[in-house]
Amino acid sequence: MNIADLRKSYEKAELSESASHPDPMKQFDQWLQEAISSEVPEPNAMTLATVGSDLRPSTRVVLIKGLDERGIVWYTNYHSRKGQELAGNPFAALQFHWVELERVVRIEGVVEKVSDEESDAYFHSRPLDSRIGAWASPQSEVIEGRSVLVANAAKYGAQFLLRPPRPPHWGGYRLKPEQWQFWQGRKSRLHDRLRYTAQAEGGWLRERLAP
Repeated sequence: MNIADLRKSYEKAELSESASHPDPMKQFDQWLQEAISSEVPEPNAMTLATVGSDLRPSTRVVLIKGLDERGIVWYTNYHSRKGQELAGNPFAALQFHWVELERVVRIEGVVEKVSDEESDAYFHSRPLDSRIGAWASPQSEVIEGRSVLVANAAKYGAQFLLRPPRPPHWGGYRLKPEQWQFWQGRKSRLHDRLRYTAQAEGGWLRERLAP
């Protein structure tokens, strides 16, 4: 099949100004809960885009682990490529794509590390093998083979037993949204697309964009 011939008609829902929430975080939470209740695959998966010192963008999929009025949180290795890029340029973008619901959410803003207390609390809630894995993987570094990871996991498992501490190079980031976009697929490619932009005096400006 020619991939140029692949097409889909989006007809499941609509997104109007009158039906959407004036607070984008509340609109996002509503859509996230609908994605979870609809049992779409990995509704918490989001694409994270960062830009390095060479001005080249890079993306990867991470998992949302928290959200509130302060922003959206995920956890990772601070020494990873994304960690290094965020250290040099703290601006990033996130994207959620819930294919089955024909919905996309895009979020842009500035990123900061969460507190040590928040990182500790989340780290100690993780399964033991995930906590050991945070020590075992030198994320984004070149390794000779999978045997390196297996050996590291055995080493740190023997060292820490059932109580591995949080690695100093591992913790959370929080993106503080400055702009949101909500996209709902519609028939004939006339999709609904609402943008929320943070205002200096507080609150959000909601505008409809052409798809």
